Amino acid sequence: MKHMGILFMVGLLSWTGRAWAIENHPPLASPVLESRYEHLTEEIRCLVCQDQNIANSPAPLAADLRYEVRRMLQAGRSNRAIKAYLVDRYGDFILFKPPLQPDTFLLWFGPFLAMGAGLIFIVFLVWRRYRTYRSEQIEVPAP
Repeated sequence: MKHMGILFMVGLLSWTGRAWAIENHPPLASPVLESRYEHLTEEIRCLVCQDQNIANSPAPLAADLRYEVRRMLQAGRSNRAIKAYLVDRYGDFILFKPPLQPDTFLLWFGPFLAMGAGLIFIVFLVWRRYRTYRSEQIEVPAP
């Protein structure tokens, strides 16, 4: 009975290890293609993990995207064509560095706008508190 529990745990651990493994493909035909493949897979966001690129993601979708990138590189497509295909299919979010265009302005400038609005709000609060403090100082009669 004791051995069954150990066998179950070993089986469970070996099954979960394979579930998260990233597949190993043989290197591409030339070192230039392999370098392009590595560069592209690090520039493309995993849509499941969102904070990882597809090169390091264990998600099945990332594996499919890695396969697609490899296939398109072997077919002779350029980096720009591969990115355009992925953007057409998944949107600009798939790129870690989306292009600067009207529909991505909020993505590029939104953090700066939020920080500016926060700074204006803080200045307004400090100014209001200072004005209240000054009015209280004036109203207090001296003994």
